[in-house]
Amino acid sequence: MEHQAPLPERMRPQTLDEVVGQEHLTAPGSVLRRMLESGQVFSLLFWGPPGTGKTTLAQIIARETGRPFHILSGARSGVKDIKEIVKHYEKNKLFGQQPLVFLDEMHRFNKTQQDALLEGIEKGQFVLIGATTENPGFEINNALLSRMHTFVLQPIDNESLRKLLRRAMNEDRVLRTKNIRRIDEDFLIHYAGGDARRLLNALELVVLTAGKEEIDREDIEKILHKHLAYDRQGDWHYEVISAFIKSVRGSDPDAAVYWLARMLEAGEKPEFIARRLIILAAEDIGLANPNALLMANAAFDAVNKIGMPEARIVLAEATVYLAASPKSNSAYLSINRAQQKVRETGNLPVPLHLRNASSSFNKKRGYGKDYRYPHDFPGNFVRQTYLPENLEHIRFYEPASHAHEARLRERLEKWWPGKYQKDQ
Repeated sequence: MEHQAPLPERMRPQTLDEVVGQEHLTAPGSVLRRMLESGQVFSLLFWGPPGTGKTTLAQIIARETGRPFHILSGARSGVKDIKEIVKHYEKNKLFGQQPLVFLDEMHRFNKTQQDALLEGIEKGQFVLIGATTENPGFEINNALLSRMHTFVLQPIDNESLRKLLRRAMNEDRVLRTKNIRRIDEDFLIHYAGGDARRLLNALELVVLTAGKEEIDREDIEKILHKHLAYDRQGDWHYEVISAFIKSVRGSDPDAAVYWLARMLEAGEKPEFIARRLIILAAEDIGLANPNALLMANAAFDAVNKIGMPEARIVLAEATVYLAASPKSNSAYLSINRAQQKVRETGNLPVPLHLRNASSSFNKKRGYGKDYRYPHDFPGNFVRQTYLPENLEHIRFYEPASHAHEARLRERLEKWWPGKYQKDQ
């Protein structure tokens, strides 16, 4: 059974001295080490990228303190699981210490679930150790954060990864039977990208698949192809697509095409990328270049028609065009402002002259009365009120300073004198 466990599990450190790459937490005199030496355990939050030792540190704390250890997943567990642990503790509390609850992917718990954790901590029903790859300031309730000590874990540095790789080659009972004389350590370390779990998974896959005692970069690339640092269901997926979006928004076509290539090489669906381009065209380019939305829509249609691998060319063309376009989020901001005003004011009555006089009953009530049809007037425009009462002078759309929207501002100011002046 031990042989069947994956290499990261077989190599999981059992003590703080075996942990690599987080010396600021594990070195003599560090806060975490002093806590273990004192026997006192507080609720903690480990924040850091995947594969940096969050689960390992939680297990070491439980082992060193002799506490019952329960592992929950923020993606698969809920309040019911927490209550079961509390119930078990209440029944057996005379026999030992509070249990230690480790909650992986803590950011996936919603507010109600996080409130349940808060209650358990306050009542001393368990000690909580949370783990998250997301910024706690955005994802974790402030009340819960204030009751936990947050420790930041860094990506594992290259020398620590090299030490871990060599330890696995020399000590793991499965790998050392393969008699590997040489392997391209530098490429594996680069591939891992600071993630120890990723390094060990790749190492095991390469050693067990290569079928040779000397493994060079070409061998590793062939085996690991399509296994880049990207997971369509995991946190890397959101990090890479975020980098792609921000590169387009930031007008850097080189970076945008790089992140596009990362997604395509990892097997991301081109339709997903094309949909993001449509959103980018509307949200970040908008009226500074209305053709961007046409380009993004055309790209989406083309991707669906031709598929991969040629779809990559279409996506690259659209990506470069959008990245190189002038940017404006004026339309995006206008709908945000309008929705906020709707939430503040509720369902204000539609002005009578704008209502549909679809029946004689409605006509008698004044529906449609005094409405002026713009096409009956010069320039297809006539000044009249279109907003509910008391909102007539509200401005939701603020034209940006780009050439196209500057012309829009001039036209709007001509139609609505005083409303679209720049100093407003």
